[in-house]
Amino acid sequence: MREFTAVSLFCGAGGLDMGFERAGFRTIWANDFDKDACKTHQNWSRAKVVCGDIGKVDIAQIPDSDIILGGFPCQGFSLSGPRKIDDSRNVLYKHYVRIVKEKQPLIFVGENVKGLLTMGDGKIIEAIIAEFSECGYDVFLQLVNARDFGVPQDRERVIICGFRKDLKIKNFEIPVPKIHTTMREALAGMPDPDPNDVCNAPYSSRYMSRNRKRGWDDVSYTIPAMAKQVTIHPGSPDMVKLGTDLWEFGKDGETRRFSWREAAAIQTFPKDLEFHGDLTSKYKQIGNAVPVKLAEYVAMQLYAILNIKGAEEEWQTGYKPQTEKHLSTLVS
Repeated sequence: MREFTAVSLFCGAGGLDMGFERAGFRTIWANDFDKDACKTHQNWSRAKVVCGDIGKVDIAQIPDSDIILGGFPCQGFSLSGPRKIDDSRNVLYKHYVRIVKEKQPLIFVGENVKGLLTMGDGKIIEAIIAEFSECGYDVFLQLVNARDFGVPQDRERVIICGFRKDLKIKNFEIPVPKIHTTMREALAGMPDPDPNDVCNAPYSSRYMSRNRKRGWDDVSYTIPAMAKQVTIHPGSPDMVKLGTDLWEFGKDGETRRFSWREAAAIQTFPKDLEFHGDLTSKYKQIGNAVPVKLAEYVAMQLYAILNIKGAEEEWQTGYKPQTEKHLSTLVS
């Protein structure tokens, strides 16, 4: 299997990167502001992980690569919380654009929440696409649900793929395999958790405003980044609806949230992967990650395109590859 190189921005614990590694890419450099996430990433990957503000990283220190990955921070775009056009986290994608423009990888990939599509009446996503297009890329976006890719979780996300114009990719769509995995399958063999691995914070009125529990033969609700909002383990009793936006826990057993390890398994991380930091940090890293299986499936499509394009030698003049060696690996 030919190996293509990847640089990862806003890498977090590395769900996106791990999926791409499984599909034949090798992450050679990664960056995130979260120290615990960087340690978790370094725990499993071969990449050089640089911890710090991407806006302060010398772009000359970022290596050339075939692809740039970046699940840029999405909290300001999320449907689950306040959405502000002027949220400082919403402009972090500009650092991504700046680096893509300078480095000119063959492909870039972004991932974000569904709310990005309607933020600012659609003006935000239009601006993002326009800025990447001006860098010399044909840009495609697609709303997908991770549950259709073997991830035992309802998780709608926008996948943004940009192809350098000399690749001449004029149409691109991620095939949806409709592969469904239940929580029973995903959590099979996992022992009862250590109590210290489960968030036991009080349940807020917001938490109790809707059903937070699904059964073993279903998929989970979205795994959130906030520990106290993590959903209920399927072995807990069903929640009972008392009225509009008011539920209570069942009385015929113990109710508990997913442990961080169970949440990681739902996100399709390896069950033995160790996450660094305290309990709140672990839940945050897991909830912010791209599900590994979803990332792997997207990566497989892009890996195939790079192989086909390399074999056809359809490279056009007018674009300067990062190095002669870089280009030769694609057409050899």
